[in-house]
Amino acid sequence: MTAADNQRILTYLSDHIDDMVRNLRRFIELESPTSCKSAVDAFGAALADELRGLGGAVELIPKDEVGDVIRARWNPGAGGVAILSHMDTVWDVGTVAGRPTRIEGDRIYGVGAMDMKGGIVIALWALRALRALDLFPQQPITYLLNSDEETGSRHSAAEIEAEALAHKVVFVTEPPQDGAYKTERKGVSHYTITAKGRAAHSGADHARGVNAIEEMAHQILAVQALTNYDIGTTANVGVISGGTRPNVVPAEARVEINVRATTKANQQAIHQQIMGLKARHPEAKLLVEGGVGVPPMERTPEIAALFKRAQALAAEMGITLEEGSTGGGSDGNKTAALGVPTLDGMGIVGDGGHAVTEYGEISSLPERAAIMAAMLRERL
Repeated sequence: MTAADNQRILTYLSDHIDDMVRNLRRFIELESPTSCKSAVDAFGAALADELRGLGGAVELIPKDEVGDVIRARWNPGAGGVAILSHMDTVWDVGTVAGRPTRIEGDRIYGVGAMDMKGGIVIALWALRALRALDLFPQQPITYLLNSDEETGSRHSAAEIEAEALAHKVVFVTEPPQDGAYKTERKGVSHYTITAKGRAAHSGADHARGVNAIEEMAHQILAVQALTNYDIGTTANVGVISGGTRPNVVPAEARVEINVRATTKANQQAIHQQIMGLKARHPEAKLLVEGGVGVPPMERTPEIAALFKRAQALAAEMGITLEEGSTGGGSDGNKTAALGVPTLDGMGIVGDGGHAVTEYGEISSLPERAAIMAAMLRERL
């Protein structure tokens, strides 16, 4: 791949920026909340048509509870690149009617514009540019679009992991972190703690009671104290419930906890600490449930090297590219945990994900698509 070829790709995409925006607007208006299978499948059908038009061998992988997964292949075989995107959003059908897509300056505001329909547009146009300029690589490329990332990719995890293991590298079209590709993501763990005491009348028989809320107060402080900003570990008690009436010593209390950690070692260490919590009151009982949900995406030497290649290719096209990390998880956590070098945050630059202020930066569409196209041409 020469610098001249990279410049041709960027020029082609820049010349088609209006087409990219039209594409994105259409995708935004094809609403696709995770919870509505029919809507996700309708969006998937439109994507399948686009992928067939780009010469991909397209397969729909049926799912009963969520939208069908879409897989497109070029140059089938072992190795090469797996591209991962998700079709689902957090916005219910009907949101677009109340909040229509609009363009203000360099920003396109819309439902899922940044997370992650802009990323899908970038991947499609990277492939389209390579096809149009007769620069399509010979190495295998698989594009997998799943339908339940916003709820943890539980129904599509098997396909994601299988494709990652069958390829040399994985590209994820999640939005970047303040414009930076993501080479590190925290892992996520979830826990519930239930404290059981003994109910009693709070006036006539208070001494006989064992206050589950008091017991839980000790546990909350213990969990919160596990946060260590120096190593990037956070423990957050986010939900609490318990008791029945003010005049009853509460017999039960419950909390839900979210934990984030930058390394597998730190994730396991805090897991052991939480699972090892003991009741403070001799007559109280404690039940701790849960565990590791998503492993961290650690910045390995292989991931760092993959980013450096992307950064160098971007520089050839006059584009500045930085790397960053985030506390949020993605499908990239799963693939990186398998030992497959993963480059995340390759989608549209923007802000306001999952918020009514969500937008993507239009000028980033051709630039980010050009970087991806150049990376697809690399011998990896």
